[in-house]
Amino acid sequence: MAEAFEMEILQPDDFHHHFRDEPALEHTVPHAVAQFSRVLVMPNLVPPVTTTAAAVAYRERIMNRVPAGVPEGAFVPLMTLYLTDNTTPEEIVKAKESGYVYAVKLYPAGATTNSDAGVTDYERIMPALAKMEELGILLLVHGESTDQAVDVFEREQSFYQTVMPMILERRPKLRVVCEHVTSAAAASFVEQAGPNVAATITAHHLCHNRNALFKGGINPHFYCLPILKTEADRQKLLQCAVDSPKFFLGTDSAPHAVDRKETACGCAGCFTAHMAVELVAEAFESVRRLDALEDFVSRRGAAFYGLPPAQGKRQLVREAWKVPETYPFGDKTVRPLRAGEESRWKLKPRV
Repeated sequence: MAEAFEMEILQPDDFHHHFRDEPALEHTVPHAVAQFSRVLVMPNLVPPVTTTAAAVAYRERIMNRVPAGVPEGAFVPLMTLYLTDNTTPEEIVKAKESGYVYAVKLYPAGATTNSDAGVTDYERIMPALAKMEELGILLLVHGESTDQAVDVFEREQSFYQTVMPMILERRPKLRVVCEHVTSAAAASFVEQAGPNVAATITAHHLCHNRNALFKGGINPHFYCLPILKTEADRQKLLQCAVDSPKFFLGTDSAPHAVDRKETACGCAGCFTAHMAVELVAEAFESVRRLDALEDFVSRRGAAFYGLPPAQGKRQLVREAWKVPETYPFGDKTVRPLRAGEESRWKLKPRV
């Protein structure tokens, strides 16, 4: 299959996506619709999506931006709540009963973009986690230490050595997705954990190591959190992505306006929604495992979330195209990953 110029796959899903909010939704939603069927929506807005009512309202704003002509049910945002020290078991029950909220996101306070309202005391979230364990609501984890004494390239490893084992010891049946794992240590943690623990991997972490940040100078559009790691880490992620049913696609596509990335103190996040599936194809082709692509982008995530596979097929072809320098982003612009470069894969439009 590695030599095929065209391949058919089930409609892909994305189990980690940042849309931002208005006015950016006018542009971020169509990018996601062009690639994916179901998209798990991150809740780190300003203010964060901490209640079921806020999640339902955010979902409506997203759905209002789905392009005309997309059939009903062809695109489904899967909503999440933002976990805080004050999240109650009662709010978890509301989330479950809503039919729209599929998971709750744990951001250690200060770990990444818009995480200041995140968790500061793990003891205080245990009642909410107990209710999630009881109801089967997934916990999504941004796994990084916020201890500033820990090296930025080691913060994920530290979290999976300390915090995550404690949470699973206290709540052993909790269903957990270790989000956007970037290191061999985190990947190994997931491999060795029980069947209730899985992980997402981004397209950019499959394709790039930390050298991309510094090639020819500082490259802010490769700066994300968790940060890109070593080539050995990337190779471990790629091996897990092609071989293990516990790992699936979560793009962590995270757009920021150009003036917030190309500045003295730029934001963390890579915008990849324009070509996420193509980037995964590039990575899988490099190890001659295009046969595993459909499992990674279309099947495993749905299975872990208890969803049926998406309906419909897509054509992925080896076809050169140039990535635009920028895309519209509300009243500003966003510079995509690989801006101005040539891609050799193209996901054809829905038919």
